[in-house]
Amino acid sequence: MSTNIANKVVVITGASSGLGEATARHLAAQGARVVLGARRTDRLDRLVAELKEAGQHAIAVTTDVAKRDDVERLVATAVETFGRVDVLVNNAGTMPLSPLSKLMVDEWDRTIDINIKGVLYGIAAVLPRFEAQGSGHVINIASVAGLKVFAPIGSVYSATKFAVRALSEGLRSEVGGKIRTTIISPGAVESELQNHSSDPDTSAMVQSFYEANQISSDSVARAIAYAIDQPDDVDINEIVLRPTAQEF
Repeated sequence: MSTNIANKVVVITGASSGLGEATARHLAAQGARVVLGARRTDRLDRLVAELKEAGQHAIAVTTDVAKRDDVERLVATAVETFGRVDVLVNNAGTMPLSPLSKLMVDEWDRTIDINIKGVLYGIAAVLPRFEAQGSGHVINIASVAGLKVFAPIGSVYSATKFAVRALSEGLRSEVGGKIRTTIISPGAVESELQNHSSDPDTSAMVQSFYEANQISSDSVARAIAYAIDQPDDVDINEIVLRPTAQEF
């Protein structure tokens, strides 16, 4: 069992499926105490029950990351239950792709609320606690679409992921010292993101792209575990991972 993961209290948003669920399972199996947030309470409860049955430590808190009070309650519950919080995995995200010309403005708003504001709300909830205890680790899930604009269907999504990378680097330069920051930028990884596009033409394109390229969500869970597992004076600032078949 990894000594730098065991017993750490890890808060994971978007934990009811995909990368968040895979990360919860992977870290809990290595002895972390996982605090899981998502909107789908029934799925969270099932996951927590499975983890507890395996002798692992897990709790769930219904959380919409677009609501600051929800994110604060998630982190506060982690501290109330386990006495501290060591790692935040800002994983919750949405990817309703479409060309700008489709004017899916409501979807743009929701994407910004979840992918940018949700990350900021997570940082706001943990940063005072990390500063008070003199340690902590913020892991933000970005995307290869934060390195290159996913045109012609992902301009807004890419903009939010570019923002996540900028916020992560800004946080790193501001906090320094004993608080670690990591950006994880995956390519096509098996998750529900590929199902978020309401535009039929775009949805068909995305499904085809994922079917040709996607890899298991466990690949991201392993990358997250690698970053956490480093000695406390080692800060893995960025990991980019793609399927070997993916060009973009």
